Amino acid sequence: MSQGQLPPEALEPLPPAFYLRPLLEVTRDLLGRLLVHRAPEGTSAVRLVETEAYDGAGLDPASHAHRGPTPRNTVMFGPPGHLYLYFTYGMHWCANVVCAPEGVAQAVLLRAGEPVCGEELIRARRPASRPRDLARGPARLCQALGLAGWANGASLADGPVLLTAGWPVPDDQVGWTGRVGIAAATDRPWRALVTGHPGVSAARPGPARRAARPAR
Repeated sequence: MSQGQLPPEALEPLPPAFYLRPLLEVTRDLLGRLLVHRAPEGTSAVRLVETEAYDGAGLDPASHAHRGPTPRNTVMFGPPGHLYLYFTYGMHWCANVVCAPEGVAQAVLLRAGEPVCGEELIRARRPASRPRDLARGPARLCQALGLAGWANGASLADGPVLLTAGWPVPDDQVGWTGRVGIAAATDRPWRALVTGHPGVSAARPGPARRAARPAR
């Protein structure tokens, strides 16, 4: 699908107020949104199907912000509506959306998406991948969209990376599980996903929660 085939309203950047809400509301409501990269070689976009919440300093031992500000996590403490990218395992980038007021350091990890625009470009960036694996998992999502350290701190309203309205996901299609790929606080059911979607990353999560919108 090309950018011209997407409904114009789906490409409207999310307003600042979107990010200034309780952490788990933002985590859930990121499902169905579009992460768009308007690169010199062309535009690509994925629709988010899996997200994961991380709380602020002193509140979440699995969060990069748990021990306070550092050179690595500075963007988490900055204004909301920006990208926080970090390098992991010496080879992969992972993208997070900063939310909450400046200084609070909450963020949502973008764990998986489905390509909806620029699929040829996405496949060129991930040539050995099966279709369902093009943006399945946080590192693959960044590779698919060509995101790396240059995007750390980028505004999601100004481009070249945008977070836009996309299409909403009904509550009866949203599931919550424990977080994955971490060693601490795995019992918190802060991973939101589109239930049954083939693009959701393979993982062994912690306990699930039945409520569609868990309270903080």
